[in-house]
Amino acid sequence: MCGIIAFTGNQAAAPILLDGLRRLEYRGYDSAGICVFNRKKLYNWKSSGKLSALESLLPDSILGSTGIGHTRWATHGAPTNENAHPHVDTTGRIAVVHNGIIENVDSLRLSLLPAKTALLSETDTEILAHAIAHTATKQGGPLIDAVRTVLRQVIGTFGIAVIDRDNPGTLIVARSGSPVILGIGDGEMFAASDVSALSRYTRELVHLDDGEVAELTPQGFTVTTLDASPREKKSTHLQGQLEEHDKAGYAHFLLKEINEQPETVKRAISGRLDEAFSTAHLGGLNLQARDLLDVKRIVILGCGSALYAGMAGAHMIETLARIPATAEAAAEFRYRNPVIEASTLYIAVSQSGETFDTLAAIREIKRKGGFVLGLVNSVGSTIAREVDGGVYMHAGPEVSVASTKAYTSMLTLFALIALLLGRTRDLSVQQGSGLVTSLHNLPVQIDYVLQQHKKIASIAKKIAHSQSAFFIGRTDGYPVALEGAQKLKEISYIHAEAYPASELKHGPLALVTEKTPCVVILQDSDLLAKNISTLEEINARSAPIIAVTDSDEPRIKKLAAHVIDIPKGDALLQPIVMGVALQLLAYHCALHLKRDVDQPRNLAKSVTVE
Repeated sequence: MCGIIAFTGNQAAAPILLDGLRRLEYRGYDSAGICVFNRKKLYNWKSSGKLSALESLLPDSILGSTGIGHTRWATHGAPTNENAHPHVDTTGRIAVVHNGIIENVDSLRLSLLPAKTALLSETDTEILAHAIAHTATKQGGPLIDAVRTVLRQVIGTFGIAVIDRDNPGTLIVARSGSPVILGIGDGEMFAASDVSALSRYTRELVHLDDGEVAELTPQGFTVTTLDASPREKKSTHLQGQLEEHDKAGYAHFLLKEINEQPETVKRAISGRLDEAFSTAHLGGLNLQARDLLDVKRIVILGCGSALYAGMAGAHMIETLARIPATAEAAAEFRYRNPVIEASTLYIAVSQSGETFDTLAAIREIKRKGGFVLGLVNSVGSTIAREVDGGVYMHAGPEVSVASTKAYTSMLTLFALIALLLGRTRDLSVQQGSGLVTSLHNLPVQIDYVLQQHKKIASIAKKIAHSQSAFFIGRTDGYPVALEGAQKLKEISYIHAEAYPASELKHGPLALVTEKTPCVVILQDSDLLAKNISTLEEINARSAPIIAVTDSDEPRIKKLAAHVIDIPKGDALLQPIVMGVALQLLAYHCALHLKRDVDQPRNLAKSVTVE
């Protein structure tokens, strides 16, 4: 992991590679590098740290019209200069960049490399560079044959790009479990792991599928499988204009994306509410009303924030449609040998549409005959292409590593799905109409929370130096607490845990002291009295309480050190609004601690490895 860019054509490669790496920075990384072929030699520059560190190493002018570049998120080996990509073999013939993880590194070294091959890094990727170079020299013939020979023996995931000193102008790229996209230009070809790196240069794209290898020259491309069978690939035209990665006057992308949520929620519901029948219209599901009536259970799969959104979505679906619904971590689901039922509807959630664990779970379900829907943000992503139906979030590019607007859009789509399922079954027209109105009101409610940013910043300043924080919620407030704790951990590095309110006294209360801020989600519901009892338990231990609530119950202000007011609204949708308040709280804590809020340490935007 984490980002690949490659080019071959008739213009200087280095500026294109560097521009592509800049556009991939949002994915999170800890080192970067480029390699360019010029005058029978490969020139390789790489450095740990940010892209600026790499740029400081580069000469003013770099000749050469074929090259590869990479931003790395460390898996094998620490983020050092030696471990940064590209990796070049000892003869200087082959350079490789690689996303993914190779699981059988030791056996590959024994079977493919000469015994005395010296490795300069701790990475699994370097093995590929040596193995391809040795195999190419041993076999002779086209470079692609050597690449296929090596990759057929690889166990694990890879998206790779290879250049060869002895084959000027030729790029070889391949994928298995990690995205690779080709870009078609006029007398030039591109490859990248993300559309954002290509959109400035071409609108004609080809998505490689797992087990495919492509040979690129300035004149075009050919695609084959790992066993050399030819593949016909049709290009797709990138519709519309991708938004530029511009902060639009905000201090950080994260703050910009938090403030975009009224608009992104509007986009998520636009054209999807059926006022006449008080329901939702989601044609991309590829399911008719009769199909929906046959659904007996729903299982939602995701990772990280997508999992927490799925937990909230399961509650929405059970509440409105009265269908048993659960959410589960995609990787755990896949490895526990799940029972796949024809009457169960599976929903996979991923912002990037490339999350490896989620994709692997989808493939396991489909292998066993299950029907899978996808909720993704990235058009044309692997998950979007492999599911049986689905809905796009339309949140726009999310540059900050921590998800905000995509998470909120996930929740909004789950509300639409719950409304559709409910109206297909027993939800009345009147109830459906009320929810339709509430969905239209969501952007205004979110904006109300955004207007409290100064108040929330003041609260954040008071808790930012805490060593640990608790987030507490009950029923539909618990997923909100989980996501709030996740955000605080991700961007401020403050240890945070989330618990159901009912579980606080079953162990976690032992850790509550006057130095442990507790963020409590308090919905104005029939459970409010029980939640106030939780406040009493925390208050008795002198812990500072931050209440996030839509209730005007006076006891809350008496017990809580700080109150973040949420406008009243439909109980089912309140977790969406409350989540925005917790995003701002985490942002301002991180800001006060001078963290890198857009690219927090050790994290990547798109997790394409196990």
